[in-house]
Formats: sequence, structure tokens, C-alpha cells
Amino acid sequence: MLPNAPVPPEPSSPAPSDDLERLYDAHAAALFAWVLSITQNESDCRDVLQEVFARIAIRPGLLAGVRDERAFLLRLAKNTAFDLRRRRSAREKYHAALAGETPLFQESPNPDEAAFRRALSEALAGLPPEQRAVVHLKLWEEATFEEIAEILGIPANTAASRYRYALDKLRARLRPLYDEIV
Repeated sequence: MLPNAPVPPEPSSPAPSDDLERLYDAHAAALFAWVLSITQNESDCRDVLQEVFARIAIRPGLLAGVRDERAFLLRLAKNTAFDLRRRRSAREKYHAALAGETPLFQESPNPDEAAFRRALSEALAGLPPEQRAVVHLKLWEEATFEEIAEILGIPANTAASRYRYALDKLRARLRPLYDEIV
């Protein structure tokens, strides 16, 4: 062998990607069925499985010394599903708390302004909770998209998209009233 030639891997230890592929082929169907029974949602199930196999890909030694791979993976999947449920529950409580807050606007003696404030409050209440939370944090708390992402546990691009979609909905709903008042 040449002095500077790369050393080939030992044949007895499979490459991490080969081991991950073997694990997936051997256990994915069982994990899918198990997690689906917990989450009752195929999209959440896929998210959980992706997270489980991503953890294993990032930390290939995670299964070192495990006697029963399937049992370990089932437990890891269950814990990941419960973590997802807890995160989602906390996020939904936060969204509900924002929705149940006191009115955002004080009453105004000007009837046109009062009508616009009521319409804006109704339009905000009509937004999906995820978008309403982002709008509230952006406009009333003056948070950046990075801060919003951290608070809500979502990517910054998702926060920005939710804000943009919310503004589009508010604009469409309030435009007729604005045109009438102005």
C-alpha cells in the first residue's frame, strides 16, 4: 500500500449510512404503525419518524450496546411523539391565551374610528391562531421574526410567511371598510 493512500474501512463495521439504511428497512414500518396509533395524524407520524432517524444519523453510536433495537426505537419514537404533543400543546395554549386577551383597542368617541377598530379586532380574531400569534408578537410586542421563531418554536421563515399571509387576509377583509371611511 502507498504511504499516503487512504485506508479503506474495515469490512466488519458497516458505514453509518449503511447501518441507518438497514435500521430504516428493518423497523420503519413497525415504527410508523406505532407512532400513528399514538399521534392519530399521518403528518405528525412522518415528522416523528424523521426526527427519530435524524437523531440516529447525527449520533450513530446512539444504538451502541442496545440489546433490542426495535424496542429501543419504539421507545425513542414514543418519547419523540410525546415531546411533539407537549410542544404543540404549549404552542396552542399560547395561541389561545393571545386570542382570549382583553380587547386590543380602546373605545373611541369617533364613530368611524370605532367601527374600524371593531372591524380590525374581528378581522384579527378571524385569523388562524398561528397567524394571529405572529401578528400580535410582531405588531404589539415589536418582536423580530427571529424572536418570534424562538418564542413559538418555529423557523424564522415560517414566522415571516405567517405574518405575510395574515397581512394579506387583514388587507382583503379591511379594504372595503377603509375605502368606505376614506
